[in-house]
Amino acid sequence: MVTGQSKLYFLSQEACQHEIKTNYLRQRFFFSLTEFQQTSDPDTGLNGIFPGQQGTIMATTICFLIWVAFITDSVWTRTVRQVYEVHDPEDFNEQDFDCPRECFCPPSFPTALYCENRGLKEIPAIPSRIWYLYLENNLIETIPEKPFENATQLRWINLNKNKITNDGIERGALSQLKKLLFLFLEDNELEEVPSPLPRSLEQLQLARNKVSRIPQGTFSNLENLTLLDLQHNKLLDNAFQRDTFKGLKNLMQLNMAKNALRNMPPRLPANTMQLFLDNNSIEGIPENYFNVIPKVAFLRLNHNKLSDSGLPSSGFDVSSILDLQLSHNRLTKVPRINAHLQHLHLDHNKIRNVNVSVICPATTTLPADQDSFSYGPHLSYLRLDGNEIKPPVPIDLMNCFRLLQTLII
Repeated sequence: MVTGQSKLYFLSQEACQHEIKTNYLRQRFFFSLTEFQQTSDPDTGLNGIFPGQQGTIMATTICFLIWVAFITDSVWTRTVRQVYEVHDPEDFNEQDFDCPRECFCPPSFPTALYCENRGLKEIPAIPSRIWYLYLENNLIETIPEKPFENATQLRWINLNKNKITNDGIERGALSQLKKLLFLFLEDNELEEVPSPLPRSLEQLQLARNKVSRIPQGTFSNLENLTLLDLQHNKLLDNAFQRDTFKGLKNLMQLNMAKNALRNMPPRLPANTMQLFLDNNSIEGIPENYFNVIPKVAFLRLNHNKLSDSGLPSSGFDVSSILDLQLSHNRLTKVPRINAHLQHLHLDHNKIRNVNVSVICPATTTLPADQDSFSYGPHLSYLRLDGNEIKPPVPIDLMNCFRLLQTLII
């Protein structure tokens, strides 16, 4: 069993070695659990646990971590167990062990082919036994169909840090890979999302390209896709149509941080749980925007241009949101939140005071057999530093958020 702060899943011994070799599972875990264990800056000393709350706080935190692990596992474990099915070397005959001379084929892991960091300009012919193909950090400019003619078992392709352009991808080269689950094309020269892609695909990583266009129908057949990473590209608002994301029925994480968006992307898939839009130029959120994504739990809008007038009238009073990050914006007031919210980042705005009567979520009448700590608002982490707020903190804030474990101001 492999456990850690960033993942929870089971792998065989060979798969563990393989995972350590690539380091990609560790880098691509949806939402690092360490963020839910944050404490205040040790230099500020602004961390407080109020008397009588230790047991309740610990129980709440543990339940929250288990919940996050469960969400992540719903995407990762299913795929990881599919990908990391280890084969006995005796399952292959001598001919099966053909290995391109440019690459390395580990005898203990016959389904993997390592061709990274070798200055390759072309993709070699891929043997039929290969499930995991590593071609990152080369000089490859094209993805032709021919090298993959026999590669019918491929689950994982890493082509990060090459020189691949859209014109260099032969039509059908990728869509012919009927069992492909992971496709990494980060740090290339792509100007639009490649298409067509295999229907089996579950994760598409396109960070740090030059993507400014998403051709119509690109995602129409990708109902198995759970993660789409488009961060650090050149997307503008005109890159999206109302049906751009149509077909992504199972998408759970959408990352479009570090682009040039001024508006929230339209008509997102209903199952979206993690939406990352940091480092854009977003000025407002349309009224009832979150009705379309009723399962969103983690929302990041740090480093944008959000103002009070740009927020919906109900603020972020959305019962599904557990972690809300609005750091480095232009807010002057603390927006309305829901009682289920657990982590709120509002640092480096222009907030001058905290109006508890506005931000304290309304809760139903306390049942006779429930204590006020476990039944009230769930907020346990609140960050307000970098604003114009001066201590002391209103005592009403503590009375409202009785599970508040960390307050940075």
